[in-house]
Amino acid sequence: MRLKTKYIGFVVAIHLVCLVMSYLIFEQHKLFFILAEVVIIISIVISLNLYKQLIKPLVYLKQGVNAIKDQDFNVKFLTTGQKEVDELVDVYNRMIDELRTERTKQQEQHFFLEKLIQTSPTGIIVLDYNEEIKQINPKAKEILSAYPNFLIEQIYPMKIGLAKMIKIGGLRTYKVQKSKFIDRGFERIFIMLEEVTAEIFEAEKNVYSKVIRMMAHEVNNTIGPVNSIINSTLAHKSAWIAENDPLLANALQVAMDRNQNLNIFMRNFADLVKLPDANKKQIDLVVLLKSVADLMRFVAQEKQVKFEFDLPNEPYYLIADAQQLEQAFINIVKNAMEAIESVGVITFTLDPIKQQLVITDNGKGIAKADTAHLFSPFFSTKKDGQGIGLTLVREILLNHSYEFSLSTADGLTKFIIQVK
Repeated sequence: MRLKTKYIGFVVAIHLVCLVMSYLIFEQHKLFFILAEVVIIISIVISLNLYKQLIKPLVYLKQGVNAIKDQDFNVKFLTTGQKEVDELVDVYNRMIDELRTERTKQQEQHFFLEKLIQTSPTGIIVLDYNEEIKQINPKAKEILSAYPNFLIEQIYPMKIGLAKMIKIGGLRTYKVQKSKFIDRGFERIFIMLEEVTAEIFEAEKNVYSKVIRMMAHEVNNTIGPVNSIINSTLAHKSAWIAENDPLLANALQVAMDRNQNLNIFMRNFADLVKLPDANKKQIDLVVLLKSVADLMRFVAQEKQVKFEFDLPNEPYYLIADAQQLEQAFINIVKNAMEAIESVGVITFTLDPIKQQLVITDNGKGIAKADTAHLFSPFFSTKKDGQGIGLTLVREILLNHSYEFSLSTADGLTKFIIQVK
């Protein structure tokens, strides 16, 4: 039973008892009976007035509680002129102001955090209690769409609280951090994916540039004087004991040839370091690809390698450095021919709609263990390889801001370049 019902029942019962008693007591004295009835009526009026005053705070409390339940923090009460009720109204109004301010602050922080996550260049993935993806930002979507097995193979096995560098496809390097936070009393996991490819490339280049410059300086300082001495000796035959000694002449010639080869070897490294900025002009990629194929055709014929083309009939214009791209394509084709060894096909496919160039070969392919190191400086799968061919290709394509990848699948090795 409600409190106000009890109060009304009590007031009614008391006044009924008073009416009956006044009747029994003052039955013979009408004047006293009438006075008693007037007193009872005044008491009823006072009781009703008190009821209104007492029940009003309860009504306010109920309305306030309902507003808080509905999270409506805009409901405020006016003062009534009654001290006790006004004190309650003042406390409620101040509480509502604090709740409204706090909710506004939380909403602003939530919207800011949400915007920050969505626009962040770092990939962010939030998992639910079952470690299923609950929230993911656009950068993380982009990474997972490019490498669909990345989450399962690399991230899920990681322990919480650890961070490590993961290299994918021999080109992209990501710093992955797996952490946890508390959400409503339960642990939740979040993952941050930060691409550090550019920073890694820059650090690598700074290191190998310094090493190559030192090597080139020392080798050139040696080769120059040695070649000068050999040339002088070959030119002054009178200085020899046996004027027509072919063994000595051959030995000097071999020494000079080896010096020259060493000089070329070092120049290749130096060219990698001194690669200039791309001198970009409008070129026709179709013409450039056919030119590279013509240049490599005689070598291909010797190895029984056939070139096939799936190129558009119309020109495909690019703003690029023709010499640098030609050098990159030559290295790619050369690697493809070395992978084929003998008898095979190299296919040039250019899709103008996808803005994609694919150079495919059916050679021995790339071992899975070597995939992560393909574009690393000085890494080579060849016995006598210097490991600068793909590094030079990498630098040229990065000079042009082209996305690229190299992988083997279903017996075919594809070098894919986004040419746009």
